[in-house]
Amino acid sequence: MTIAQRIAALDWPALAEEMDAAGFAQTPAVLTAAECRRLSASFDEDERFRSTIDMRRYRFGEGAYRYFDAPLPALVDEARHALYPPLAAIARRWGGLLGENGDYPDDLEAFLGRCHDAGQTRTTPLLLRYFAGGHNTLHQDLYGDVAFPLQAVTALNTDYDGGQFVLLEQRPRAQSRAHVIDLEQGAFLLFPTRHRPVSGTRGYYRAAMRHGVATVRRGERTTLGIIFHDAR
Repeated sequence: MTIAQRIAALDWPALAEEMDAAGFAQTPAVLTAAECRRLSASFDEDERFRSTIDMRRYRFGEGAYRYFDAPLPALVDEARHALYPPLAAIARRWGGLLGENGDYPDDLEAFLGRCHDAGQTRTTPLLLRYFAGGHNTLHQDLYGDVAFPLQAVTALNTDYDGGQFVLLEQRPRAQSRAHVIDLEQGAFLLFPTRHRPVSGTRGYYRAAMRHGVATVRRGERTTLGIIFHDAR
């Protein structure tokens, strides 16, 4: 099956239910081990990327990430296009619960057109690599006025220790709650870009979400991040 077919075959009602309950969900493996290895190896192919960020330089953590240049690799582009429509359905529903404008089109190209009209024309899918001692501080991936409320990440390898994915949830007038998640190779973790709806006594309210990576204790950790809005 193609990557698009694999994504379409996922149990999206169950994933949506899990996201409503917990704020995130991890799919079964979508990418094969060979596809993960191929993507991971591309980290060292400079011509594929538009920008490289040394996390230490900007106090983002310890490690490096590289934004793919356009056109995206076929594997990444296909996964991005296939993940967007079911996530847009969740985004529209979440927006309605929060009283926001949840008018996200069904088609990724239509949404990217909005980004480009707002001056956000740079591609945002990226590879991230960490070695022992590497980590990523808590943050949100916002690159302009137009932002899609969900994103995805997958591990391209699992032969490392530590390096768990961390989601921090902050509810109003409450202590923060951390979710610590072991990523699975080729499986996509779906999570909020900046907040999610939570049911309270007076209806739904926003719980702010930030994400990061715990310290890698041993080995090399490489992941693919798929962000659906483009950047300025």
